[in-house]
Amino acid sequence: MNINLLKLQIVELLERHKKITAVAEALGLKQPTITFHMKSLEQELGVSLFEHRSGKVHLTEAGKSLFHYSVKINSLAQEAARVVKEFDQLGRGSLKIGASYVPGTYMLPRILSEFARAYPRISLSLMIRTAPVIKELILNHEIDLGIISCEPFQLPPLLSETLCEDELVLIMSPQHGLARQPQLYPDQLEQVPFLLHSPESSTRQLTAKWAQSNRIELRGQMEFDSLEAIKQTVMLGEGVSFVSRLAVRKEVERGELLVRQIPQNSYNRYVYVAFNEDRSQSAVLDEFIGHLRREVPE
Repeated sequence: MNINLLKLQIVELLERHKKITAVAEALGLKQPTITFHMKSLEQELGVSLFEHRSGKVHLTEAGKSLFHYSVKINSLAQEAARVVKEFDQLGRGSLKIGASYVPGTYMLPRILSEFARAYPRISLSLMIRTAPVIKELILNHEIDLGIISCEPFQLPPLLSETLCEDELVLIMSPQHGLARQPQLYPDQLEQVPFLLHSPESSTRQLTAKWAQSNRIELRGQMEFDSLEAIKQTVMLGEGVSFVSRLAVRKEVERGELLVRQIPQNSYNRYVYVAFNEDRSQSAVLDEFIGHLRREVPE
């Protein structure tokens, strides 16, 4: 039994759109053709994959199981087509890049701009998500590589290379009471409002580890899913927070924020470039990784 790629594309698109008309439009086919392939696939597998409810098409439990593999197989097929087309042809091609917030916002814009000027016929796309999501996208072959800020990790078949350290620092307003202290201790941070990152962020996780290791409880007065919002709020008042040093260089230079080392901090975080070992290397990917190595300061 051979399931062709078109049928797997139909499964993936139906799960996302729930409408045969939308799937037909996306694939440039007629609706009866989509219906024919749906019935053919069910006959091949001998199980019901689709059910019609309230004018929409839903996947059965068996269909959802097939959807899981459809996404991976479709991504691999698209990746294979791209790699073959760009193989040893550095003048053209495409690159799908994923990044966590800090490298994606404060490192990559300049690097991508310079690479685009050097290779104007290479199409670049950047997706910014949390580090765990980027790792999953690489594993599923949905992006070509990721640039992520996190603690050291091992996750085969992901290969990773350290680009630079991403040091966490304590930020506060220059007028904050702690700014006059010659040396800071963990228990001093219990006494001030602490601005927390969202629970899924690596900074929040490292903050929690730090507090636990120092046996203190932070006054999490406010929680933000935006690093920029944290910076702006710290500038305005008594709150403090842990952020990446890379993210506050301009504010520190302008005198808007004060940076101090986190007291008694034993946790390190780095910026990594990561890609799937099972992905065939191409000239475009190799050149971009080389560009990263040259452009990211150690």
